Amino acid sequence: MSTATITLGIIGALITLHCWGVLGVGLARMVRVLRAGQADRSRWRPVVPRLKTVFIEVAAHTRMNKFRTVGWAHWLVMVGFLLGMVFYFESYGQTFDPEFDWPIVGHTFGYHLLEEILSIGTLLGIGALITIRQLNHPRRADRLSRFGGSNFRAAYIIETIVVTHGFGDVLVKAGRIATYGGGHIATDPLTMQVAKLLPASPVLISSFAFVKMLAGAAFLYLVGRYLTWGVAWHRLSAFVNIYFKREPDGGVALGAAKPMMSGGKVLDMETADPDVDAFGAGKVEDFSWKALLDFTTCTECGRCQSQCPAWNTGKPLSPKLLITSLRDHTYAKAPYLLGGDPAKLSESERAEAERPLVGEYQGGDSGGVIDPEVLWSCTTCGACVEQCPVDIEHVDHIIDMRRYQVLIESEFPSELAGLFKNLENKGNPWGQNAKDRLNWISEIDFEVPVFGKDADSFDGYEYLFWVGCAGAYEDRAKKTTKAVAELLATAGVKFMVLGQEETCTGDSARRAGNEFLFQQLAMQNIAVLDSVFEGVEASKKKIVVTCAHCFNALNNEYPQVGGTYEVVHHTQLLNRLVRSKNLIPVSPVAQNLTYHDPCYLGRHNKIYNAPRELLAASGSALIEMPRHGERSMCCGAGGARMWMEEQLGKRINIDRADEALATLSATPTPGKIATGCPFCRVMLSDGVTARQDGLDTTQKVEVVDVAQLMLDAITRIDPATLSQNLRVDRASEIPRTDPTMVTADSPAQIQSPTVDLNAVDRPAAGPLAPPAKGLAMKGLAKKPGAKAPGAATIPTAKSAPVAGLAMKGSIKAPGKRG
Repeated sequence: MSTATITLGIIGALITLHCWGVLGVGLARMVRVLRAGQADRSRWRPVVPRLKTVFIEVAAHTRMNKFRTVGWAHWLVMVGFLLGMVFYFESYGQTFDPEFDWPIVGHTFGYHLLEEILSIGTLLGIGALITIRQLNHPRRADRLSRFGGSNFRAAYIIETIVVTHGFGDVLVKAGRIATYGGGHIATDPLTMQVAKLLPASPVLISSFAFVKMLAGAAFLYLVGRYLTWGVAWHRLSAFVNIYFKREPDGGVALGAAKPMMSGGKVLDMETADPDVDAFGAGKVEDFSWKALLDFTTCTECGRCQSQCPAWNTGKPLSPKLLITSLRDHTYAKAPYLLGGDPAKLSESERAEAERPLVGEYQGGDSGGVIDPEVLWSCTTCGACVEQCPVDIEHVDHIIDMRRYQVLIESEFPSELAGLFKNLENKGNPWGQNAKDRLNWISEIDFEVPVFGKDADSFDGYEYLFWVGCAGAYEDRAKKTTKAVAELLATAGVKFMVLGQEETCTGDSARRAGNEFLFQQLAMQNIAVLDSVFEGVEASKKKIVVTCAHCFNALNNEYPQVGGTYEVVHHTQLLNRLVRSKNLIPVSPVAQNLTYHDPCYLGRHNKIYNAPRELLAASGSALIEMPRHGERSMCCGAGGARMWMEEQLGKRINIDRADEALATLSATPTPGKIATGCPFCRVMLSDGVTARQDGLDTTQKVEVVDVAQLMLDAITRIDPATLSQNLRVDRASEIPRTDPTMVTADSPAQIQSPTVDLNAVDRPAAGPLAPPAKGLAMKGLAKKPGAKAPGAATIPTAKSAPVAGLAMKGSIKAPGKRG
């Protein structure tokens, strides 16, 4: 040690001590801000699976590796940051004493090798990340950069700090070799070469250590000072955010929407008070603390933005900018959230505190944090959630904001008024009569059993075929319904349908924010389903559906309101029947096609293989679109967008149709586009029609369901046989209450093809929260949202429909208060 090195050490220690204090103050402030959010007690347990998820996602970089080039580079920087702390803290001592190293391990082979690897790896990793950022800089054409709107000042500063650390490790180590000798080609290959360029100087070593220590201190200071620098904070908060993700098994926050909660409890719609409880999110403190942590953790990497169908078609929604806007507003509102005296708040702080969460820009007024066009552009496809490397739950937050707009403010796109009325009064989005749900049966040549008409119980049946609103009313979707019915009958699978007892599952209502209407429809359907499955053991309450949205609602969301069933998508069931030889393709369709992954079948429920295996079994040659699987482009129908017009940018369905047509353009024949969801089929058909208007019929591309292709590949059976295959012999039926009387001839002993759902890819079932009392609506439920005029009493299941949710008169435009 010398006077110079001791002086450097003292100065560095004082600066660093101050910076650690700034970090502590900032962290304490952040925790206080997070605690201003709503409680959410579902995030803490189970501890072991959550810790396992953190370890896997961090160590294996499973989320980050979805962008593979970025994945390995970020992994190197992350490891350099975490393990490099050992060498960073060593620099504290090296500033005072150039010869300082950790006792015991400091002179070992492994320690020197690790330092070499980390320093080189950090420099390689950060170099790659800097290059990627520059190659994808917003100076590129509009919207092609995923970094558009990101905080470049923060990014450049953090990148500089990382580079300084990497070079600091190399220079300190090289300086020690140059001054004191040592070094070995096996552990110090780079630093030995650098050492040849340096003079022997203890002060130089301390100077290098001093610079490295100041770089670390700068990071501590900036992180503590700027709580909105997600590009820096995610180094600390990402671990916590991953632990507290919605799904304890490590899954992403897709599938079921998060229940509407307030104060840590799922809201009981009968007793909830809009003046006390949070009906969705109308102000930032209505979000849960986990949502506020989401906002804080955003790294501004723009992966969500690059995958968003709205952003890619010229809409104002960027999931990244939505999250960062909420983050900036949260911390700008912090003085108010932390209980500061309103009289002592500055004018700008008071203005921020009073700023609405959703509202249009009005002249000099800052308007809402989120513009209504941003909020309602979302299709809830889940691409943002799927790609986010730090597990931000964008879709849940968007739905929460929509809930407040619908239930409290009655501010929503005018097209949704008709949807809500049709769902309330007619039980389907099209406003068709319930009796017409059976019209499709009159269009086929065999008999399909209808519950309450041809069968009074589920005895002897294997599946309830949930036809869905589209499958019953929409002409193109009815082709899928008829194909599935014939295929199941051909395979000998005994099923029945509900007919006019069936009601919309409420998927569109929920994703449009009308949680109350969703629960009304769900409770009606659960009452009917429970009557069908009365006395049936849980493992035999099986439902097959053709609509991906119905599948998601019945399988993932109905358990939240007390309706738990075994639900399978028709592509899963048909694929299993092909595997078990109950369906045998004999005349392959032998044509080229491309497959569109429905968002609510693929990303939301991870069903990718079954439809493709079914296509292969039909003899089709699959040509994948550039965006497929978990990166599949949305058709534009989700999130209730099926019922809203696209006024801005390019239509999403046109964009997807263009991609499908371009994929098929390389084939000699037009080919076909296949999908597994009626919503997708409608949207893609409309898009293809718009693009191929005027073409000869032989040149046009048809959009079909995978079930139709399988139907074309099998030997068709005569209608009489199909009817017989579906008929259940009631003459020998034995009451379930007397199992001693069951004989070999009773339906209970008749063996027909069964489907092992474990053999097909299927979503992870299970409620997001217990089927708690909170969502059970006893008796007549009260209309939520006292601020919305025209409240009407909603009946329980079986009662007559009533007037809608304050739909009287003209509909107000989003963001304007009536």
